[in-house]
Amino acid sequence: MKDIQNQHDSRRINIRKVGVKGVSYPVIVLDKAHRAQKTVALVNMYVNLPHHFKGTHMSRFVEILNRFHDRFTLAAFQRILEEMKDRLNAEAAHLEMGFPYFFTANKKDQGVLARYNCRLYGSLATSLDLIVEVDVPIATRSSADDAPDNAPGLWGQATVSVRMHRFLWIEDLIALIEEALVSAHSQPPTVKNGCAAIEAALQASQAFSWYTVFVKNQASGYASFAACEWPDDGPASAHGLQASSFAGPLAAHNLSLVLPQ
Repeated sequence: MKDIQNQHDSRRINIRKVGVKGVSYPVIVLDKAHRAQKTVALVNMYVNLPHHFKGTHMSRFVEILNRFHDRFTLAAFQRILEEMKDRLNAEAAHLEMGFPYFFTANKKDQGVLARYNCRLYGSLATSLDLIVEVDVPIATRSSADDAPDNAPGLWGQATVSVRMHRFLWIEDLIALIEEALVSAHSQPPTVKNGCAAIEAALQASQAFSWYTVFVKNQASGYASFAACEWPDDGPASAHGLQASSFAGPLAAHNLSLVLPQ
């Protein structure tokens, strides 16, 4: 059978991204407290198609993903991108993974698991670029919060995207954000206070080379938000990437994922 995809294309049109998206894939996430938890990820895989190729073999994306049924660490994440580049003769490769992550962040709520939507955005041209993104729900706070039967409502959500330059567990990233939000809610709760408190905590940790913070409050009939980015002249926000990659809310320096056999 003739290999159409690898035939020369004289039209000289570069395709920015070609690949597969929305691949539902079982993964095991290694966590700090319990070593591992099973979850299901939504995976997108793309490459930049050089102008001299007519196409690419779409089945090869999943073939590459299936090869990594052992420990799925940051090194494995990079190896997948490298193999995508090599096997598909691409100038750059992109791998995105979104998954729900569960753990108990608040020590007062032992045994109560909270859900956090996490995303990894990886690109490899000459070097690996990895963005970690996590959604942290923000509960309403009142004087009745300490009542045993009190079930707080949802005030809003904080979405934080980071590039890390030192290791940080995903639980520690979430805890850092939640502790900042607790301090912010000691003042009148506003999106501005929440955004400023998270930014101050990220700066104080000195674990990040870049970040964006997006805090949203959903009110009756409208939503308010506040956002910040550091450094100000940093790369394009991960929120634009998310909008083009994942249809909705579905992030981690060596989160140590394991793909089950």
